[in-house]
Parts: sequence; structure tokens; C-alpha cells
Amino acid sequence: MQEKLYFKNDYSEGAATEILEAFVRTQLEQNTGYGTDRYCRSAEEKIRKICGCEDAQVKFICGGTQTNQLVISTMLQPYEGVIGATTAHIAAHEAGAIEYSGHKVLTVPSHDGKIDPSELVDLIETFWNDESHEHMVYPGMVYVSHPTELGTLYTKDELTAIANVCKNYNLPLYLDGARLGYGLMSEGTDLTLSDIARLCDVFYIGGTKVGALCGEAVVFTKGNMPKCFVAQIKQHGALMAKGWVTGLQFDVLFTDELYLKLSKNAIEMAKLLKEGFVSKGYTLHVDSPTNQQFVVVNEEQLRKLREIAVFEVWERVDKEHVAIRFVTSWATKRETVEKLIEVI
Repeated sequence: MQEKLYFKNDYSEGAATEILEAFVRTQLEQNTGYGTDRYCRSAEEKIRKICGCEDAQVKFICGGTQTNQLVISTMLQPYEGVIGATTAHIAAHEAGAIEYSGHKVLTVPSHDGKIDPSELVDLIETFWNDESHEHMVYPGMVYVSHPTELGTLYTKDELTAIANVCKNYNLPLYLDGARLGYGLMSEGTDLTLSDIARLCDVFYIGGTKVGALCGEAVVFTKGNMPKCFVAQIKQHGALMAKGWVTGLQFDVLFTDELYLKLSKNAIEMAKLLKEGFVSKGYTLHVDSPTNQQFVVVNEEQLRKLREIAVFEVWERVDKEHVAIRFVTSWATKRETVEKLIEVI
């Protein structure tokens, strides 16, 4: 039986060869624990430099859900919630992790995965103009992801507009960067890492989905890291004794632009995949410039595609059609994409 072509997600492969080689070279070294080692220090400095934010406070967390829950729960007061799009990862795909920490996710409409600043203002103003707002969940933070859950990207102007709303209402802006590398390397984007560091109060650089075995780097840009943050990481069960494992990976990822080079491969393969589907007459559900591609298929097309490839059924479009998601990664090979295009 021929092995199916795999496009289900961008974290199925292990890690970039450079990272694995670094583990082999250093495996018998003695390192201090809990992120106090030299690799974490080196990675933190490299991240500050590439972000153009010399005062940034950087910490490494074991996974994305842990990072989202930690950042949101430690920055909010007990009576506050976090605002996100209806399609936001924290609202739809984290098993209620934010609510589990005691904070409600307040949603605004999704526009291809993105937030509209005017609707953000409406939600905040509606809250404050309600005479009973003291009995309601206070808006305490704004959450966006870049790329979004639908593979779309914020422009610099769009993120600036959201940041201005947050500034006007004294709300921190948090950017989920689980796939940040793929956003940075997408064609036509005008939003840089230094822009994100300037506009956001906190964001994270995803490693799990961009070449690392595991781990994310959370970056506080305004001297605003919550008090005793390391202790709170540990309380949430997200502090690794072998903190150097994550630090070493990010140290390698941010040496010689490896993070961006790995991300570029995913974007090039996604573009090839997208062009292939369009050339074969398929309709795109979302026009995504990133490594997630959404295609509309009927039931017969779905059945045939399932025979040759592994992907995710995203959502039903109508009675006859569903949207399916194909994801490329830092490790996707050109021949894999070409083989899929050939047989669809």
C-alpha cells in the first residue's frame, strides 16, 4: 500500500537537522536548570536583537497552549477577560484552557480570521456604557494571531489600528505567533518582527511549528513581564527543569537566520500547492498567503483526496461542499507537493 502524502499540520516532523546536531554535540554538557543556562541567555539576546527591542524580557515555554494560558492569566485581573475573534485559537481550539484559568474569552466577529478595530471599539464601549458593567466580565486584553487560524495576515496598518485602540483603552495587545515565521516570510507582507515588538505589549515566537522539537519564546516588550513570572510558569506546570533544551533550540534557530530560512521553505511549498489546486479547477475557501491552504471540495472529491493524502476537514461550506486544510511545513519536500498536484 502506497504511503499517503502528509499535509495535516506543521509539527509532525521532528526538528531541523541543525538543532538535532546541536543536541548531539552538547548532550553530555552540564547545564544549570530552569532556563538559567548559557543557551537560554544567548537565545534571549539574539531575539532581543532581531526584534530591535534591547530591553525585551524573554522567557521560554514548553508549548503554545501553555504560553497562551500563562500570558493571559498572569496579565489579567481575576475579573477581566480577553478579547479575540470568534475563530481565535484560544476561543475554538484550546479546550477552554483560558476559561479554565478563570478568564472568559470575549469574542468579536472574524473577518477571514482577523479583528476589525471598529468592532473592537464597539465591544469595549458597549461594556462601559452598560449601567450594570460592574456585574460583567471586564475587557482586559486583546488577543490576535499572526498568521491567523485561517492563514491570513495583518498588515502593518491593520495591526497599528488595533494597537491604537488598545492604547486608547489601556488594554495590553497580545500576539500569538505560533506560526510567526511563516507570516514573516510570506510574499507581500509588510509587517516585520520589529513592527510586532513595537506595536504589541507581548507576543510569542513559535518554535514547535517552525523547526523546533518543542517550545515557544514569549517576549514582553514594555518592561511589563508579570511579577514573579518564573514562579507562575512553574505553578502552571510549564517550567522545564532542562530549560536548556528549549534555549538551545532557539539559539540555533536564530543563528544565521535559520528560523527564516526554514519558514521560507513552507511558504514556497504552499505557493506551489495553491497554484496546483487552482490550476486543476479547485476553489479556495480563503486566499491565504501562508503555509495553510484551504480548498473547497464536494463529497466525491473529498473521498478521492482521502485516498492519497492526509489533511484536515475544516468546516462545512454548504450541503454539498466542505473546506479542507492542507498545511506545509519547514520540512515539506517539493516532490511531495508535485506528486499531490499530479494526482488530484
